[in-house]
Amino acid sequence: MFATFANVFSIRELRNKIFFTFAMLLVFRIGHWIPLPGVNQEEMRRQFELVTQGSSAFGKVAQFVSMFSGGSLSHSTIFGLGVMPYITAGIIFQLVATVSPKLKKLQEEGPSGRQKVMEWTRYATVALCIVQGFGWISYIRGQNLIQPQYLSSGLWWVMAIAVLTAGTMFLMWIGEQIDRFGIGNGVSMIIMAGILAAMPTAIQDAYGRFDPQGGADKMGYMGLIMLIGGFVMVVAGSVLMTVAQRRIPVQQAKHTRGRRVFGGQKSYLPLRINHGGVMPIIFASSLMMFPSVIFQSLHDQVRNYLSVHNSDPGFFYYLTQFLAINFSMGEYLYVLAYIAMVYFFSYFWISVQFNPQEMSKQLKEHGSFIPGLRPGPRTAEYLETVIYRVTFVGAAFLSVIAILPVVVSSAFGVPPSISNFLGGTGLLIVVSVVMDFLQKVEAQLLMRNYAGFLSEGEEGGPRMQPSRG
Repeated sequence: MFATFANVFSIRELRNKIFFTFAMLLVFRIGHWIPLPGVNQEEMRRQFELVTQGSSAFGKVAQFVSMFSGGSLSHSTIFGLGVMPYITAGIIFQLVATVSPKLKKLQEEGPSGRQKVMEWTRYATVALCIVQGFGWISYIRGQNLIQPQYLSSGLWWVMAIAVLTAGTMFLMWIGEQIDRFGIGNGVSMIIMAGILAAMPTAIQDAYGRFDPQGGADKMGYMGLIMLIGGFVMVVAGSVLMTVAQRRIPVQQAKHTRGRRVFGGQKSYLPLRINHGGVMPIIFASSLMMFPSVIFQSLHDQVRNYLSVHNSDPGFFYYLTQFLAINFSMGEYLYVLAYIAMVYFFSYFWISVQFNPQEMSKQLKEHGSFIPGLRPGPRTAEYLETVIYRVTFVGAAFLSVIAILPVVVSSAFGVPPSISNFLGGTGLLIVVSVVMDFLQKVEAQLLMRNYAGFLSEGEEGGPRMQPSRG
């Protein structure tokens, strides 16, 4: 391992890419501490901590958004919106491309078409930043978190929304620079840096709850060992399922030219078990914020109505009370609905992203086939059956990862800042980004015939002279 690290930093090009990537992430973390002018930061930090520690719907939204912004919402910095608007715009165009033949054709035109789609994505990001910035400023104004001299200033509103929009666009630019001159996916690296920035707080909370005597509401040695062991097991399982594949054997047809025979090689077609990645959890967790707030608001209105009219509780009152309680975070119906949503969006994402007919067509055009299957519709039908079966296993894994922090926090009283590192969206994002980063470093090392992190290098055959420049 130490020799691999030495090899990484002995290659000038790879070393410069890694240093550039970390320099850009450092710029992101510096901007995390630059506050938005005109906001009462101390009062906002206090209220934000109370909101995120509770189980209200807005608390869930704030936790979800702050995960992508590195916690910047807690003190409203210039990077307060994070890269969430850019991600949302990209997802919107991916979904629209599945129903818009014009946009799909534009994406298939090559670099020029993708550049045009990227330009439209940037414009959509600006529009989303303006909408989300206006909503955020309106919320903190309603909470009396804006300094009085700026309350009636329309110019301050324009400045605040412009600063939040410019912050997101600057983060988008940093991500693109990492893509060009660094290593790894730029936007994903920024998200990972924001998630890992919360780890010191989680460690501090765990230390504060640790008591060797194991007192009330404290965690003894056994609890600490179980917490660390659970974290290691969940990370190992996430890595395993992230790289897991269903390999379908593919045979290349033989071609005879003159007296020579070409082709006939055997290979495989890899289908990822977790094809949807982290997207099903993101969609499911976003939608699961709404039932709790809707049922709780409905129950409060019924209770207020009965209180005003001095009426006895009826069936509708107990129904809304049952729904409000059981759709709270960690309750039985909430967990079941969460699992159902993860399964739904896992299959939805497969239907959007995976095209068995196109894959079968490409195999046929390249003179390849799956042994025992005729090229064309039969191959497409087989690929569709396989991907739906493996998606069931992948969705089960995503369901466990998604509900684990909720169950641990609700059943064992572990703070969300700690339980979120035992699963959920943040852990999957970190694992996926780290695996992608290591694979790209591995490719750079193997090009120069160095052993990498994930393999021992190729054995046998002629060895090239390592490049040191």
